[in-house]
Amino acid sequence: MIQDGPLRCAVLGLGVGEVHARALVEAGCDLRQVYDPDAHKAWEVATAYHCLAAQHVEDIFDDGAVDLVVIASPDDMHARQVLAALKAGKHVFVEKPVCLTVQDLRRIRRAWSAHGGRVKLLSNHILRAAPLYQRVKADVDAGRLGTLYALDGEYLYGRLEKITNGWRGQIPDYSVFLGGGIHMADLMLWLAGERPVAVRARGNALCSHPHRLGFNDFAVAELVFPSGMVGRLAANFGCVQPHQHVLRVYGTKGTVLYDDAGARTYTSRSPETPHTPLAESPHPEHKGALLMQFVRWIAEDKDLAPMTQEVFDAVSVCLACDKAAATGEEMEMEYV
Repeated sequence: MIQDGPLRCAVLGLGVGEVHARALVEAGCDLRQVYDPDAHKAWEVATAYHCLAAQHVEDIFDDGAVDLVVIASPDDMHARQVLAALKAGKHVFVEKPVCLTVQDLRRIRRAWSAHGGRVKLLSNHILRAAPLYQRVKADVDAGRLGTLYALDGEYLYGRLEKITNGWRGQIPDYSVFLGGGIHMADLMLWLAGERPVAVRARGNALCSHPHRLGFNDFAVAELVFPSGMVGRLAANFGCVQPHQHVLRVYGTKGTVLYDDAGARTYTSRSPETPHTPLAESPHPEHKGALLMQFVRWIAEDKDLAPMTQEVFDAVSVCLACDKAAATGEEMEMEYV
């Protein structure tokens, strides 16, 4: 059913969630409630946007007038908050990752499926909203790069303090694949249009070793796709450099590279043929760009089931990468 009137929303977690709250108001949504464990922060945001500061997170799930819940809390809270919102029959937009375990992913899929498509669920795989990656996706789909045979995606976080001093380091078995690498995993699956069937992976914690966190701060995986294409996925939280994404798309007719030298396309193996610089931005317009698309899709009652499945697929891949890194063995992929 097409949404009638302004979408009524609530936001949980007011770190990046404050950006989402502002985007919702600017888009003409009815922001009804916000929640944060820091009551003063919740009061400040609620005052700024003329809404209620929920005293308890359950107040939002119990509010029958809320259509959409935006979840921007720490990663280990996502699963139970997503499940509570789905149980209450609300649309859900959740920061990545949607959850941290296979068991929770199965629970979320069942809870979402029970609504038969009426309730929409999406995770903030924000790179899909960046003009550069949309351009690359269009080139791949149009066959301008030929047949893809290799994809590299590197998530270079460059923010070691986020795991040594922040909430991430307090999550047992924190996953750099799920916590950051999932952006590149989703991008690779989206560009490829197919899902990997097997993975092997390795990792280490040498950068964060003095802190003895108990999980890898660097991990790399090799993904095998049904077509024979090979993908290489890296999540590097300890690198000594600013935050950066690296993408390499290799096709039989062309190559696209994006790294700190910029984005460019090669269509010849000859050193005399110059590459073509790509002017599109690798960054979305703002952190709420995909959320704004989600709001429009709800209003249009767009069928988002394929995109929701892609969210589940990206999480499944990252979970398999973690398992492969822990065991040192090649793993067959299992999708939820």
